[in-house]
Amino acid sequence: MEDFRNVDEHDRPHAGGEVDPADQWVFNPSTGSYELRLDSADDSSVNSAASTPRQGGGRRRTPPRQRRAVPASTTEGDDDTTQLQVPNPRRPREDRSAESGSTSGRRAAGSSRRKAKAKPSRKKQVLRWTGGAMGLILVAGCAGGFWLYQKLNGNLNDVDVGIDNPATSDGPINILILGTDDRQGKGNKGYGDTGSVGHADTTLLFHVSADRSNATVLSIPRDMIVDIPKCPTKQEDGSTKVIPAEQDVRFNTSLGQRGRDPGCTWRTVQEIVGVEINHFMMADFNAVKELSSAVGGVEVCVAEDINDPKSHLKLDAGRHTIEGEQALAFVRTRHSVGTGSDLSRIKLQQQFLSSMIRKMKSSGTLTDPGKLYDLSNAATKALTVDSGIGSIKKLVELGKDLRRVDTENVTFATVPVVDNPQDPATVVLNESAAEPLFKMVQQDKSLTKTDKGKKKDKGPDLKKVEKAPASEVAVDILNGGGPAGAAQSTVTWLQSEGVTQSTNAGNASETLDETRLEYAPDQAGQAKALAEMLELPRKALKESDDGQDAAEPMTLTLGEDFTEAGEPIGAPEKAPEGVDDVNASDKNVCAK
Repeated sequence: MEDFRNVDEHDRPHAGGEVDPADQWVFNPSTGSYELRLDSADDSSVNSAASTPRQGGGRRRTPPRQRRAVPASTTEGDDDTTQLQVPNPRRPREDRSAESGSTSGRRAAGSSRRKAKAKPSRKKQVLRWTGGAMGLILVAGCAGGFWLYQKLNGNLNDVDVGIDNPATSDGPINILILGTDDRQGKGNKGYGDTGSVGHADTTLLFHVSADRSNATVLSIPRDMIVDIPKCPTKQEDGSTKVIPAEQDVRFNTSLGQRGRDPGCTWRTVQEIVGVEINHFMMADFNAVKELSSAVGGVEVCVAEDINDPKSHLKLDAGRHTIEGEQALAFVRTRHSVGTGSDLSRIKLQQQFLSSMIRKMKSSGTLTDPGKLYDLSNAATKALTVDSGIGSIKKLVELGKDLRRVDTENVTFATVPVVDNPQDPATVVLNESAAEPLFKMVQQDKSLTKTDKGKKKDKGPDLKKVEKAPASEVAVDILNGGGPAGAAQSTVTWLQSEGVTQSTNAGNASETLDETRLEYAPDQAGQAKALAEMLELPRKALKESDDGQDAAEPMTLTLGEDFTEAGEPIGAPEKAPEGVDDVNASDKNVCAK
């Protein structure tokens, strides 16, 4: 601990009873890891911070004007953040015994009563971290984990995007990760376009499955042509300005251009992928530099020599451990790898991200209090987040939820695109490959190629059932959430396939998230035939147990997952052909 305490003495003085944050990390032999001991269990001792307006609706959180009165266990540090006092380390048993012998309240000699264990102060609480407070910061081509505690609240920026979600969710979690090309900030003026307003230079959708067994990270090309929906943005005076929608523009203009904030990129990605986003995290170039240094460097591999005068990256072929400016150059370079396009750069970023995640979850990082503090400090200074996770307490809550994802079950994939025939400098969505990929995310299917973490499709198994001929399939079709006219269009399509006993039964009495086929036990053969035609997943099948008459037609209710007749309703079991993906546990990825 001594070396760590000397790292930043001018910011964390020791005189006068003030406490070094590193001294608050205490090794617990019972758990085999460090724990953070604080005087307060939650944010109540650091009330919601006063805010000053920032450009784009962000607010720099500053220390609160009023705090709950606390006895001299807290003092104000030079950096205007609360330093939390911790109890003095235990002295040797001999010292404590000698002192107790001089007090009037000591127990009489020879007493057989067992000495009671000292009870901790009511204010003294333990926050267990053990890797649990790690949030994956996948921004600007970097990823990391952070262990956060209350004094770091002042580092955070937050933006009100008009969507206020709780920190965690019982279902899947979708986090939008934004790396901006904003050149503001110390040491960033020399990079690229100094006049940039901060576009969505690197964008990833981090999807975590409902059971937290796996995660999919989708990289969205910045030069992809998209439609940007209208979006409300908070102004410095507290008013709301609606930025008009725009069609057929580059994706990266969803941030910064025309005053758009991260909420505009949030809404654009929701339209593209078809999932609800829970939160966003955004950072600039400094995040890559500072986080890569905080973990002691990130190992990368290049198959050929790189000498890119634009990003200032020079690397010989082989493996290297990079950090700081060199790490930033690595995730920014593109002219010396692959085709020299942004798509080639995405592959470098995914390699860097995977390696960073492995480094972050290594035991050497998880048990080093110095690295924990450096990471938390660097991460919070670099981050801008939505108001739903705009405090340390909420970020910790999210981090504890995400820690369950195994690195082996984190897969990176790039949204498939093709060259734009109208503009060779841009790309357009490859819909035939992208739609199945998006369905896998929508339906929480893992891209991981190992069995571990793959969700099993629950529902009746009809493999051994003999399939009925199409002419014998009788079904009533209801629209319970599909597009207008979906029931009739499905009837028309099925009859063209030989299902002549199909009928449009109108609108359902309820809206369903997912399509459902209900049938009697004696109709299993018909159900199998219809399920294969419509490519229904097993979970869409429901064998009736209420004594349904087998003479009655089956009931197919089209849910919100239905797109159009003839299109598969179920998501594929593996990534479609043409989708580039890489597993975060693969140490053999080498950029070409």
